[in-house]
Amino acid sequence: MLLAGAQRCGTTYLATALGAHPDIAVASPPRPEPKVFCDADLAARGRDWYVGTWFAHARDDQLLLDKSTSYLEDPATPARAATVLGDAHVVVLLRDPVQRAVSHWRFSTDHGLEARGLEEALLADLGDEQPWDPTTASVSPFAYLRRGRYADHLPPWTSTFPGSTHVLFLEELLVDPSVLTGLMTALGVDPARAPAPTGGPVNQSTGDRPVLSGALRGTLQEYFEPSDAALAAQLGRSLPW
Repeated sequence: MLLAGAQRCGTTYLATALGAHPDIAVASPPRPEPKVFCDADLAARGRDWYVGTWFAHARDDQLLLDKSTSYLEDPATPARAATVLGDAHVVVLLRDPVQRAVSHWRFSTDHGLEARGLEEALLADLGDEQPWDPTTASVSPFAYLRRGRYADHLPPWTSTFPGSTHVLFLEELLVDPSVLTGLMTALGVDPARAPAPTGGPVNQSTGDRPVLSGALRGTLQEYFEPSDAALAAQLGRSLPW
């Protein structure tokens, strides 16, 4: 099973909840994330190398969970994953893209990758892709807005894994226990064997949560409106934000 993203959408929380199930084994060590299928050379090493490297601790009867949030936005990753894994489950966790962008900025700031203020940094992503150093991160630390255009990133996954791609929303996962139990059932594990999730979201940014100005929020909502509409059409349901 691949927990493919999106970044800053609660994937660490979900991986922790799933990993508490006795029939699911999470890739170890969880940091750094495996990201194997983002790299053609690593993917070419095959299934035995992949399992032996990241899941040496797992039992043969456990479902293997690879959480790598860089997977979602790499269009070459689904085909590589299918070649190695066959018909795998893919889980995608999404959230309000405006809130995701703010969380992303806080994360990049906390890790010394971003020195600009919130408004300057987010508005800069309305233009061309900003240069970044691939030796410091696997994906751009400045893709605050483009990373939230989920409708651009989903089609390669849903076309490669049409019957086993599960799209969830953080806003629903945190308030409705049936979202997690429904996912476990779809994955083929018994939800009754899982302990109840404890605590709230993990891997949160430090400091006070910034407040968006009305003008900036309006600009971002307008930017995401076409993508959100396309996403709702792709999924055949309304979005919870």
